[in-house]
Amino acid sequence: MKKIRNFFKVESNYQLLIVNIVFAITGATSLYFADYILDIFLINQNNYNSFFYWVGRILVLLPLYQILLVLFGTLFGQSSYFMAMQKKTVQRVRIIFKNK
Repeated sequence: MKKIRNFFKVESNYQLLIVNIVFAITGATSLYFADYILDIFLINQNNYNSFFYWVGRILVLLPLYQILLVLFGTLFGQSSYFMAMQKKTVQRVRIIFKNK
């Protein structure tokens, strides 16, 4: 169990449970809202080529997931953990775009 806690950088089993619950809720919710957002803009596989549909879906999912992760993390009392994760993600994206 200690290896898993070290991997997630958490201090207790309780915090590990909360972090995993937040990840699960965020993943499911982001998929639901991505479908809803794409439906608003009438983007579906019937109207668009599958390639464009999936590219659009991924482009909607990525920022939506990050926003919901911080939101649910805050609701579950783990805002500092998920804000640190968010900062890491933003730094990695900056490095990718900075190199190009």
